[in-house]
Amino acid sequence: MKAIWNNQVIAESDETIVVENNHYFPASSIKKEYFQSSDLHSVCPWKGEASYYHVNVEGNQNDNAAWYYPKTSEHAKHIEGYVAFWRGVKVEQ
Repeated sequence: MKAIWNNQVIAESDETIVVENNHYFPASSIKKEYFQSSDLHSVCPWKGEASYYHVNVEGNQNDNAAWYYPKTSEHAKHIEGYVAFWRGVKVEQ
């Protein structure tokens, strides 16, 4: 699977995990040069507290376009640290 934004592959992995129709990419599969930590956090009742990244490609920023759970609840341990995308980031094979 590939995550693409602004015509750039920003993550790529054969080991994504699908949860609630979102592909979660291993942290090691994201191209860190395109990611900047965000101060945004949200809470999922069964996964825990999510943290976010801004995605920056060629001077264009997509705010809070990626999220991950640094520490999940017991029910979501299989995606702890994995990164998922939204806000126009295409995920495709």
